[in-house]
Amino acid sequence: MRLVALSGSLRRDSHNSALARIAAGLAPGDVEVEVFEGLGEVEPYDQDLDTPFAPPGAAAFRDALERADAVIIATPEYNSSIPGQLKNALDWASRPLGDSALTGLPVAVIGASTSRFGAVWAQADLRKILGASGARVVDGELAIAQADDAIAEGSRLRDPKASDALRRIVEAVVAEGAAHLQALAA
Repeated sequence: MRLVALSGSLRRDSHNSALARIAAGLAPGDVEVEVFEGLGEVEPYDQDLDTPFAPPGAAAFRDALERADAVIIATPEYNSSIPGQLKNALDWASRPLGDSALTGLPVAVIGASTSRFGAVWAQADLRKILGASGARVVDGELAIAQADDAIAEGSRLRDPKASDALRRIVEAVVAEGAAHLQALAA
């Protein structure tokens, strides 16, 4: 079972990158975990370049998702939606529709923001995009508000209730990923 965690933020000290790493650290010991850090390398989507030999950044993103049995995405909120670079990468991963790296893939959506709302609009948009792309969006929500105070030293959540909620989301996406893997093997 392979879990990929990624952040929709490119910022060096991103709260969402920290949240993705925290989530990855909660995976059971028998789960292989990859924290995908190549989002900034994904080229702008161009249908003319969308061939079996996609540009290297897009190909690396697709490959990470194709090797994954489950994914966790931590998204910030930019202008009440997801960051453009995350949307761009998902455009690459969603092709061809119905037979893409996202088709049937269990994905959990979480997010953090320095605001009081914890990127809830971005998370809603991301769920919509993933669902339209054929991913299986896992139930469970986690909106980390006022992330400057909520994430301690970039390595743990201060609020035990938020930590428990994140653990439940990781458990749910791992369970969905294991079921997805078994279905593919059958």
